[in-house]
Amino acid sequence: MTGIFLRWVILMCAILMTSYMMDGIYVSGFLSAFFAAAILSILNAFLRPILLILTLPINVLSFGLFTFVINAFMLFMASGFIPGFEVRGFWTAVFGSLLISLFSWLLNSFITPQGRIEYIDLKHKGGNRWE
Repeated sequence: MTGIFLRWVILMCAILMTSYMMDGIYVSGFLSAFFAAAILSILNAFLRPILLILTLPINVLSFGLFTFVINAFMLFMASGFIPGFEVRGFWTAVFGSLLISLFSWLLNSFITPQGRIEYIDLKHKGGNRWE
């Protein structure tokens, strides 16, 4: 259960970082980002697999690039549910979903499958040696 909550907080941080970097994505506060992460998680868990199957021919023809459109649609839908979370425009949603995915991937790379934070601590042993 800790892993799910930790990934939820990571998605919330990714949404906040993206809103600070892009002009077209607006988050009014911490609670809006918290609920936006919750709605986005629910949409990605239940609706995204159905949309990926329904758009499989288009996705195959576009070499998987149509997945960005589906991710943008999920972000747009999440902004429709949360009053303090707003996405302005289609291309803003596409680039915003790309940034959210990158930030989320980067932060989730420190989380183990058991839900713990883990990293590799390298020590410099002189010259070009690290252990």
